[in-house]
Formats: sequence, C-alpha cells, structure tokens
Amino acid sequence: MKNLLNYLNRYYPLFFTIIFIVLLTQYSFSSLEAIFYDLRIKSDFATEPSPEIILVVMDEESDQFLGEVYPYTYATHNRFIKNIIQDNPLAVGYLVVMNEPEYNAEEEALEKFKSKVEIFQESKSNFRFGTGMDTFGEQLPPISLRNLGYSLALLNKDSNSFSRDEVTRRAILNISGEDSFHLWMANLVRQNQGLPPLSTTNIQGAYYVPEADATFTLYRYTGSPADESDLYTTIPFHKIAVGNMPAGFFENKIVLVGSKYISNYDDFILTPYNKEKLNTPVLNVHATIIDSLINHKTVHRLSRTVTNFVSILLAFFLSIIIFRVNPTKGLIITLITIGVVVFISFTFFNLFGVWIYLVHIILSIFIVYYICVPFRAIQEYQIRYAIQEESKLIKQVDRLKQNFISLMSHDLKTPVARISGIADILKTQHRLNHDQSMLVQKISDATKELNKFITSILDLTKIESRNITLNKESKDINKIIEASIDTLKFDANRKSIKIEKDLSPLYPIELDSTLINRVISNLIENAIKYSGEGTSVFVKSWDDETWVYVEIKDNGKGIPEEDLKHIFEKFYRVKNDESHKVKGSGLGLYLVKYFVELHEGTIAAESVVGEGTTFLVKLKNM
Repeated sequence: MKNLLNYLNRYYPLFFTIIFIVLLTQYSFSSLEAIFYDLRIKSDFATEPSPEIILVVMDEESDQFLGEVYPYTYATHNRFIKNIIQDNPLAVGYLVVMNEPEYNAEEEALEKFKSKVEIFQESKSNFRFGTGMDTFGEQLPPISLRNLGYSLALLNKDSNSFSRDEVTRRAILNISGEDSFHLWMANLVRQNQGLPPLSTTNIQGAYYVPEADATFTLYRYTGSPADESDLYTTIPFHKIAVGNMPAGFFENKIVLVGSKYISNYDDFILTPYNKEKLNTPVLNVHATIIDSLINHKTVHRLSRTVTNFVSILLAFFLSIIIFRVNPTKGLIITLITIGVVVFISFTFFNLFGVWIYLVHIILSIFIVYYICVPFRAIQEYQIRYAIQEESKLIKQVDRLKQNFISLMSHDLKTPVARISGIADILKTQHRLNHDQSMLVQKISDATKELNKFITSILDLTKIESRNITLNKESKDINKIIEASIDTLKFDANRKSIKIEKDLSPLYPIELDSTLINRVISNLIENAIKYSGEGTSVFVKSWDDETWVYVEIKDNGKGIPEEDLKHIFEKFYRVKNDESHKVKGSGLGLYLVKYFVELHEGTIAAESVVGEGTTFLVKLKNM
C-alpha cells in the first residue's frame, strides 16, 4: 500500500496529462494542421510533373493578336481545332465557356468545328468539354455541341471545411454519380497506357460527402502551379490558331485549353504554395489534378482515432521517461521526439501518400513537457533541498564529532604525560629489579604509542576541519633526515637493524620542518617496524632543478599488490599475520601523504613481496 501511494505521489501529473490530451482530441485545430499539411505538399519529392501535358492559354496577348475577345469566334476555334487534331494528340480538354452562335456565319463555323471534333472522336474518342458552375447552375456548352461530351470541371476550395482559407487541396471525383472532368481525362489516359481505370472505390483516400452528393480526394502537387516554367509546357492560343508551332508538337499529348486573364479574378486560385497571393492559374491546377490521378498520387488521411491513440500512448511513455531523467535531458528527449514524429510524418506522406494528423501529436508532446517538467523540477528541488538539509545536519554532527575528539584527545594528553613522567621517575630515581624494570619500560612504550595515536587523531581533526596551516621556513632537509634517524636509532638497535644513509649535499628549501619531520620519521619508523631483525633500512636524498627527492627503502616482507594501492587511505592496514603483530592506527601513511601534498609534493610506493618496500617523496626545489 505504501509503495502504491509513493508511485501515485510520483506519477500523479501523468493522470492530469492524459486528461488534458483526451480533452485536446475533441478539437480539430484545422488551421494549424493546414500549415503542416501544406509544408508536406511543398516538400513532396515523390511527384514529378508529366511532360505529356500541354496547356493552351487564352489571354490578353491572344486577344490583341487575334483582334477578338474571349471566348473568340467559332471561326477562330475552327482553325484552332484543325491545327490541334492534325498532330494526333492523345486527348483534348476544352475548359472554355462557349456561347450560343448569334448569326448564320457563326452557326456554320460551329458546325465545321463540331464536324472536325466528331471525326477526331471516331478514331480516339478523346475530346471533352470541362464545364463550370455559376449562380444559375452548370455552364453547359451550346446545345449542338453537347453530344461531343462534357463533364463538370470544378475546383474545390476549403471555404467551409478544414482550414477555411479558400485554398484548393482536394479534387472532386464524382458528382451525383457522374465522373468529373478530371477523372474522365485521367481514365482516358490510363486506358491508353494500359493501366486499370480508376473509380471512387479504388482511389486512395477517396471519401463521400452526403451533403454535396459528391466524392472527393486529396491530391498531391507536382510543384508550384504558379511557376509555369517548372511544370507544364504552355503555349498561347493564337499561335496554334495561326499554325505557328512545330510539326508533331501535340502528338500523343494531353492538351488542356483554358483562359488565363490577369484581369479576371476567376482565372486564378489559391494553393498551398501561395495562400495569400492570387497568382496560380486555374488551368495549371486542372492539369495538376489530372496528373495526380493519372499517376495515382492521391492522399490517404489516417483516421483521427489512430492519431488520437498515438498521441495518448506517446504522452504516456514520454511522461514516464521525463519523470526518470533531469529537466535538461527531458527537454532534449522532447525535442528529439518532436523531430522524429515530424520526420516520420513527412516520410510517410512522401513515400506512401499517407497524411498523419500531426497537430494533436505535437501538442500532446508539448503538454507532456509543460506539465511533467515543472513537476519534475519541483521534485528535483525537493530532493536537492533534502540533500542540503541532510548535508547541513551531517556537517553539524561532523563538527560535534571533531570537537569531541579534539577535546577528548587534549584531555587524554595530560594523564598520558603524567603516566610517562611517573614511569621515567621510577626508572631513574628508584632501584628496580629486572622484572620491575621491564614492566616500567612497557608502561613507557605504551604511553609513547598512545601519545602518537592521540597526536594522529588531533592531526586528522585538523585536516577534516581544514584547520591545518603551514609554517614554512628555509631548511636543509638532510638535517631533518639525520634528526629523525638519531631519534629512531634506539628502536633500530633493539631489532639489530642498521640504518644506512646516502645524503647528497642539498640547498635549503621552503618547508614546514615539523610536518616534514613527521613524514620522514613515520616512513623510517615503518621501515624498522616491518623489517625483520638483522636487516637494513636505506635512506637516500638527492635533487634536480625541479625536485628534492627522499627515498626510504627496506628489505622486509613487502606489501601485496592488491594492498599497495590502498595504503594511503584513512585507517587502512595491510591484512596479514605480520601486520597484526605491529601496533598502529592506520593513520600514519594517510597523514604522510596529506602533509607531502600540502607542500605541493608527491609520494609513491613500490613493493615486492619477500624483497621489501620503497617510498619516494618528492618536494619542490625552491
């Protein structure tokens, strides 16, 4: 139960996060998603414009050249269609609003136009009018031309759905059971290429809207339709009308004929490439839709249910990860996750035409970060605060311990000194027999050992409280070595150990003579303690331009390799039978190393079991 409460206390922000994300999925954020969708359209590298599509434009240039106005006379269209069909194009799409003839000459020209198209259709059946819509309904061709074939060629704008920004992103495939102009043209081309025909049931991403009684699909652009030079070959209407074109120019091509008047607002449309500037010709978008259908490059929108599930699942796992790392790593993981999600989304769109609804996933990741990271930071602060408080308490306890040890050590020094003094009086002022002398000597030796231990403890408390300072003076280290040897000669003689010295002449250096005396004495004393009877201890000194060297070597039992790396640690003693026979606190070498390093020097030890141990002290030569 306690573990469960701890778990809930740690991860309860996760439940708030999931609730927020579930609420988030109730909103579409279409305007924001449209930005990501259009970015994918612009970065689509998997689609290329077809070189088989040629656009014929009726514009101000053609008006001026022909001396006519849109939609031109049937006589002009008669000449135009004659020059087109003689090149045997694959298909001709007429996206022109043709008027009823008003006089006999126009009726005769219309009949000639119709006759040429019918002859053309007998061979390939590849002519089609694309009609539009106005307030009165469908803009049908003249009555006598309707049997040539016509289909609605409407461009859908996102005005009442999705982003509601009047941008065209989806194509109309079927209206009231009739195929659209774009689907009719695409199937004609696919049939000629030996490809299976398309229908509303086998087009990727096709969906039916009952309110419009129409089937739609999202289509993919092959590039910016506003930039004609990079997409489809474009030629002015008047050049074809007068036959100013190379022979075979339209052979096996898809020819789309339509208007592009700068002064006519309806001849241009907004696309994902230019959502603010109305500069994309409608004719180019018709070509893009047909091209997309021919190559089956439409878009399948992944179900919102799937993306919502992914959002919640991703939020759950990301929350757990963020709660297990520090805030900085949490930010890095969040940014990497967003990058991976965006990369996968763009890759699926480019390679498979699958549209993953991205906004909910990214917003979910941000919600996870902005909820979980502050909670994680609070937890980090609480942990840090607890550590600081614990550290303060430890320091207080440590200070009390140091004060206690210091006071205890000082108080112990006085009775130890008295015991030592009484032992000296007994030895010098009273006649003692042999046994009594031995007992008094043991008392004297024990007080010396206890005094050394107390001194080591006092030094340790000074070190831990950072209360030890150097009293440097210019001193010849050889004199310190000789003084230490003289002090320890009695101990060496008791074990028949010979201390041999090789001291090179040295200049005085700056050092604390008391501490360095402790260093040299400790090392020589250890060499005597751990060497067998009748052995030798060697003490050598020399210098160079940088260092003064002191080497102390014995030929005792040696130190095993696994122990050698620990001998300078506090309270560490080598664990063997020989070491247990020798009294010691385990602080000597720790203090030696500290005192040497306090002088900015170094100490190193080498040892071979059964041959002996060598200590090398290096002090700065200055």
